[in-house]
Amino acid sequence: MNDLFSKPPSDPTAERGTNAPALSVSEISSSIKRELETRFDRVRVRGEISGLKRAGSGHIYMSLKDDSAVLSVICWRGQASKLSVEPQDGLEVIVTGRITSYPGRSNYQIVIDSMEIAGEGALLKLLEERKRKLTSEGLFADDRKRLIPFLPEVIGVVTSPTGAVIRDIMHRLSDRFPRRVLVWPVLVQGKGAAEQIATAIEGFNALQPGGDIPRPDTLIVARGGGSLEDLWAFNEEIVVRAAANSQIPLLSAVGHETDTTLIDFASDKRAPTPTAAAEMAVPVRAELIGDVQNIGRRIYTGANRLLSERRMQVEALSRGLPDPRRLIEEKMQRLDDRVERMRNAMKGYLRAQSSGLSELSARLPHPKQQILLANHQLLALKDRLNASGTQLLPRRQQELDRLDAGRRMVAATNLRIERSGNELRALDRVLEGVSYKNVLKRGFSVVRGEEGSVLNANDISEGTPIHIEFANDAFVQAVAGKESGGNGPPSSSSSGSSAKNPKKKKASKKDTDTAQGSLL
Repeated sequence: MNDLFSKPPSDPTAERGTNAPALSVSEISSSIKRELETRFDRVRVRGEISGLKRAGSGHIYMSLKDDSAVLSVICWRGQASKLSVEPQDGLEVIVTGRITSYPGRSNYQIVIDSMEIAGEGALLKLLEERKRKLTSEGLFADDRKRLIPFLPEVIGVVTSPTGAVIRDIMHRLSDRFPRRVLVWPVLVQGKGAAEQIATAIEGFNALQPGGDIPRPDTLIVARGGGSLEDLWAFNEEIVVRAAANSQIPLLSAVGHETDTTLIDFASDKRAPTPTAAAEMAVPVRAELIGDVQNIGRRIYTGANRLLSERRMQVEALSRGLPDPRRLIEEKMQRLDDRVERMRNAMKGYLRAQSSGLSELSARLPHPKQQILLANHQLLALKDRLNASGTQLLPRRQQELDRLDAGRRMVAATNLRIERSGNELRALDRVLEGVSYKNVLKRGFSVVRGEEGSVLNANDISEGTPIHIEFANDAFVQAVAGKESGGNGPPSSSSSGSSAKNPKKKKASKKDTDTAQGSLL
């Protein structure tokens, strides 16, 4: 406080009343602030948190109290994110910082940079409250837990790389069943340990199958024994949530058998020790080989016994069976009989079908009649479609969009009509190809009566009028020794003298002397 008396008096009246100088409010407040910061530049204070507030700037304001006093506390934004304990009202903590004053309100306060739980009782209370909260969210539910793979190819281990834990795990895995192990080194206690553990679990889950770094089939989160404070990182909410959200089955092996942390409830399976976790992760290779060999021997013995029993049963049954060769001979005879009957039935069926086909072909109308009828129907449909289009066009003139649709419909209709005409012409060509006129072109002729019916040789006698049809619509009319020709089709009103005469072959004397007369 020497600076309080080194400054000369600023008030002339002070020299008359006292030797002490008169200080301004700012001067005395600054002197007190310097004295507090010099005297209490680094202190640890224990108390219960109350009046916790988080400002929009990220700073934390609260108070520490005990039975008889209250101390204001400030934690700046840069230090608030680094606190190892999440501040909560009613939590008893020990804070570390420096004492200072705030001249604007004439009060003193502590600016902290670290915080820790005060006493094991407070830790247990916080642990129980956190457990209830996470349980209510369903993070510890049994239906979330997955089965640990029987024989994983790759095992991921989250632990300290320098402790005895990783050596115990590797040694145990080597003894039981050697597997590939990926170690993610982390801090297992102290500041930043919880964030590293959570990052390691999430990092293993982020690995893609088939990548450069293989994705583990099983995760082991391990740490040796310690006090409640030493194991506190595994009770942090960020670690518990990372373990609960892990898609890879996770084994927790934190502390000794009597130690319990919240990650044990969120993991898929809890191991009492890290060594026990290695035993749960893989089976014993020698035991598996022995079991396989034992099962193989049992299968071999059982198969032999089963085959012997079945052989005896087959031999016993075979004595009651007839001679297979006789059975085969009887079946062969029956087969030959069935084949012969099938051949006869097939021939009869073909004859019946051929007769029916001949009858149907005689009843078929002439192809030209069918084409003419189809053409009339097509023209009628075309007229109807044109009439319909003519009636629809005036209605569609008011709406341009509908007019385009009508045009497309008329175009599609014309296209279908054209396709139908093409199909009819194709049918006409097919019918023309099977017409009897093609046969006439090869030198044959058709003999018809007066009514146009086809005549056989038995239907013709002397004096019978006949009409002989040749290729290219050429006709010859003849009556028992008389002959005349014409180019038109035969009819009841036509005669030999009125038809045009095509080229005719002169009848010989031998043909004239016959009773029937010459036909050509």
